[in-house]
Amino acid sequence: MEGQRVEVDGGIMEGGGQILRVSTALSCLLGLPLRVQKIRAGRSTPGLSLMT
Repeated sequence: MEGQRVEVDGGIMEGGGQILRVSTALSCLLGLPLRVQKIRAGRSTPGLSLMT
């Protein structure tokens, strides 16, 4: 599995926290590195926010 990676485009459909949680679990189960791009891209405030 050399060079393989789980790549997720967060700009498609919902693209928020659920896609991040599911893709992280998939990456762990497969033992592959994860790359998530454009998380929450279609929202008025894209990206992840810090909970304070």
